[in-house]
Amino acid sequence: MIRVGIVGGTGYTAGELIRILINHPDVEIVSITSTSSAGKPIYETHRELIGETELLFSEKLAPCDVIFLCLGHGISREFLTNNPIEDSCKVIDLGNDFRLDGTFGERSFTYGLTDLNKEAIQKSDNVANPGCFATAIQLALLPLVKEGLISDEIHIHAITGSTGAGKSLTGTSHFSYRDNNISVYKSFTHQHLGEIKKTLSAMNGSEIPEINFVPMRGDFPRGIFASLYTECSIEDSEKVANLYKEYYNDSPFVHYSDKGISLKEVINTNKCLIHTELHNGKIHITSIIDNLIKGASGQAVENMNLMFGLDQKRGLSLKPSTF
Repeated sequence: MIRVGIVGGTGYTAGELIRILINHPDVEIVSITSTSSAGKPIYETHRELIGETELLFSEKLAPCDVIFLCLGHGISREFLTNNPIEDSCKVIDLGNDFRLDGTFGERSFTYGLTDLNKEAIQKSDNVANPGCFATAIQLALLPLVKEGLISDEIHIHAITGSTGAGKSLTGTSHFSYRDNNISVYKSFTHQHLGEIKKTLSAMNGSEIPEINFVPMRGDFPRGIFASLYTECSIEDSEKVANLYKEYYNDSPFVHYSDKGISLKEVINTNKCLIHTELHNGKIHITSIIDNLIKGASGQAVENMNLMFGLDQKRGLSLKPSTF
């Protein structure tokens, strides 16, 4: 059994991670730390786990084989500095601390986009889990970049559920603000742009053209719906579809849809669905994920599976909530 420790266990991504891992056949959760809830049952915070586990939050991390860092952005480096762990213990960071700069002392972090870096992840002891928007957007563009088909600016509108803002209450995460409301935030400046540009430019062999990204807050709890378009020299829709199907042929979770897609088809799953259309010399791509699973905790478990030589799908057969 893989002994798992979770650092920072009270947030949304930690809750999803616990839900997945308590049902993972090869995992034993040995500790879930929380400075604010130490000694209390996990289900008091994550109410959906009543009857599923009797685990308690702990103040300190027990010896384990892998730790998942579910901390606020910028805190993972501080934690590892102040809490030295055994060299044999693997680390998966769900924050943004190691996505752009993967160096930390003797540790070197691999960027954990599983559908791009599978072989590198299998050989790595430290992984930086991608951001949720970054996952949906990169998966939409990887096949085009691989074929050298990105020659002009990329335009993106992507809408995310309220869980993407985390549990800490703010003026824009109140029910009274979110309900029946949509708003734009961090236009052209979102923090995930850095990792998107870094990954795609490396794959492209040169700097990727300008990415114009407008994120939006949705009036729903979870999920990301990304809508992208750019110039495209291919004029045959079937050729484009086959390009995507071939690229993701061996992917257990990324699937191309010949028909238009809707967000509920991926909610509560680790899937990404992609659809494309051609319009007047442009390609329009839609890409959808559950921001808490494929965009966070599910992909983190994929990374763990690969790091320990397990089937990539192990413990991730989840049913979508379509109605």
